[in-house]
Amino acid sequence: MDLQEKLQILADSAKYDASCSSSGGKTQKMPGLGSIATSGICHSYSSDGRCISLLKILFTNCCIFNCLYCPNRRDNEIKRACFTPEEVCEITLNFYRRNYIEGLFLSSGIIKSPDYTVSLLIKTLELLRHKYHFRGYIHVKAIPGAREELIKKLGLLADRMSVNVELATDPALKLLAPNKTHENAYKVMKYIRDNKSPQFVPAGQSTQMLVGLPEESDWHILNQSQNLYHNYHLKRVFYSAYIPVNQNKLLPVLNPPLKREHRLYQADWLMRFYHFKVSDLVSKENPHLSLLYDPKESYALSHLDEYPKDINKCSYEELLKVPGIGLKSAKRIMSSRELFPLDFRDLQKLGVVLKRAKYFITCSGKYYLQQSFLAHDIKAKLIPETKSRQLSLFDEEN
Repeated sequence: MDLQEKLQILADSAKYDASCSSSGGKTQKMPGLGSIATSGICHSYSSDGRCISLLKILFTNCCIFNCLYCPNRRDNEIKRACFTPEEVCEITLNFYRRNYIEGLFLSSGIIKSPDYTVSLLIKTLELLRHKYHFRGYIHVKAIPGAREELIKKLGLLADRMSVNVELATDPALKLLAPNKTHENAYKVMKYIRDNKSPQFVPAGQSTQMLVGLPEESDWHILNQSQNLYHNYHLKRVFYSAYIPVNQNKLLPVLNPPLKREHRLYQADWLMRFYHFKVSDLVSKENPHLSLLYDPKESYALSHLDEYPKDINKCSYEELLKVPGIGLKSAKRIMSSRELFPLDFRDLQKLGVVLKRAKYFITCSGKYYLQQSFLAHDIKAKLIPETKSRQLSLFDEEN
């Protein structure tokens, strides 16, 4: 099998892993090929619309595991391929020199054993870093079950590592991925968290969870995310709407729940930057996020007794819970109102999305244009606005 065919197979096999976006990391200045800016490298579009690209491949799609949801599972009859460490280096350097990429995302199926797989990844990164002096961004997949000394070697060569927990609950993981355990994943995450060397995974760690598999609600997923952020200091949790690539009675056959995935990203953003807790967004009794309203709108509609909030009097934390007011506009409001009382025209100039915020605020006690403050009226007026807004992972003004 030639290198081009391997690349086609293993790049296609890697497309189901979403956990390869990064805020970047600092590296020492040294002679070599490539560099990392502190602004970071992402396998996505940045918030300013700039496309930042990584070479995203598997080392191999051969795997001894038999996860029911995975296209590379052991029992699937698919075309298999495996790179050599030199081949990964050749592709990465050629793509970089042609300005196709700014870095590498390297994952792998489990070949022979976790230790053997990690050893191959280490050899690949050692060649890139030491033989070819590649200083570009590298994100590598850590393999749960591998020995700590191997994880340490791998982490000293990479900028970011990810350990995919895949599913939010132990019963679901045991049912759908019998070769995996959360315990093994947590062990690797803890080791990455506790390693204080500035050369070890300087851009931190991330993970991925699948969305839409049986018996896993948004409440399960967000509680798992909250646990991972709090206990293991993850930089990001990525959510991936399950694509029905395999046929099994335990797996869904419907279209990928893309809007549900988007709502989870919005909820995750509120938890990380807006001081929301899981209990503010979902509960065991109401375990799913609304598909009709975004999470902050849903919170406001279910807590109307806390609204309207007076823009000129409420705290910064209260401002962050108003739909249409983001981090930047909340800070602008706090600083501007020290100089003069704000009215609705001022809020528009400060970046507030007034078409959403107007239902939940007053300016010095005055409501916007005599709007009704009844729940059913606000819900009715928000629906067309919610539907007409283009979905974006970078909608800062929540």
